This record gives sequence, C-alpha cells and structure tokens, in this order.
Amino acid sequence: MDAPTVFWDNQGRPQVLGDLAMATAEQTLLNAEEFGLRPDIGRPEELVRGKIVMSPPPNRRHGYTCAEIVFHLRRFLEDQKLGRVYSNDSAIVTERNPDTVRGADVAYYSYERLPESSRSTGYGPEIPELVFEVKSPSDRWSDVLKKIAEYLNAGVLFVTVLDLDDEIAVVHGAESAPRTLGRNDELTYPEILPGFSVVVGRLFE
Repeated sequence: MDAPTVFWDNQGRPQVLGDLAMATAEQTLLNAEEFGLRPDIGRPEELVRGKIVMSPPPNRRHGYTCAEIVFHLRRFLEDQKLGRVYSNDSAIVTERNPDTVRGADVAYYSYERLPESSRSTGYGPEIPELVFEVKSPSDRWSDVLKKIAEYLNAGVLFVTVLDLDDEIAVVHGAESAPRTLGRNDELTYPEILPGFSVVVGRLFE
C-alpha cells in the first residue's frame, strides 16, 4: 500500500491526503508567483497543479550523481560558451492554470532561451533545453514518467533520467523515442550540445 501524500497549506500546516484528486475544496490553489513568495519552511517542496507537495531530502548518492552531472556540463561549457547549468532544484514552471512548479535536479539553458545577461531571480517563463532527473530507489516510475511528460509538454527538448538502481540513463526526447544507455555507453546531445560526451558509468562512480 502506498504511503499517503503530505501537502502543506499556506500556513505551513501538514495536510495528509491519499491522492491529489482527494484535495478538498477548502484548500486554496496557488499560482507560481504566490508559491515563489512563500518563506522557506525548511522542507523540499514543489507546486503540483496549484497544490504544495512535500518530498523527503534526497540521499547522498543522489546528490553525488547530480554533482557529477553539473561537473561534466560545466567543464564542457567553460570552453563552449553556449549556456548555463542550474542545480539545487531550481524552479521550472511546467504548467499554468492551475500552475505546476518543478524543481529540476539539473537543468541546462542555452543563451538563446535564457540570455547570458539575465539576472532574473524569480520564476521566469524560460524553459531549459535539457533536464536531468536522478531516480532514487524510493521514486516510483509512474511519478517520474508524469514529470517527464510535464517537462516535454512545457518545451524541454530532452529529459534524461539516471536510475540509481540499475545504473542506466534513459533519454526522453520531445521528437524521438526514449533510448536506454548502459554504463559503457556515451551520453551525448548533438542537437543542443555539439561535442559534449560523457560515459554513463562516470555519473554513478
């Protein structure tokens, strides 16, 4: 039996629900801007169709894998001035009316989508070309697939899921079928990051 989902209302009070569809009429839907103005209450959160959803902090292996992704992308982008890399659950607005704000593990924005001169601190309308999600053992594939669909529908070109259990990378493209890469395969994105390459196994070491 799945554990109940915990939602947090505008006052930071926990609301335990078995399913998002069971949300009561008394709960106020938030938009992305209202969500962004809330004080930091010390818990990882996302906004899903107007509702605040809490998730437990990821484990250390999850954090290490995210750091490896950022390292390889940043090293490549030091020479190829194409865009920026963001991590630490940086917000992406994937849906409007009601709003959904996801915190990507790692995201890449080209300077075409997010200009180099941009110093925006809010939840802007820009959508990254590339998102990485690290699937921890506690994550359900059904939830991960929903998030992938949101990203692609919002305009993300590639969503790569790194599975910590099987040590594989599954690349979902907006215009291509998913492809699964093993530890010895090369992870590349010639359409958006020409010349970038990393062996999948390096991200799990």
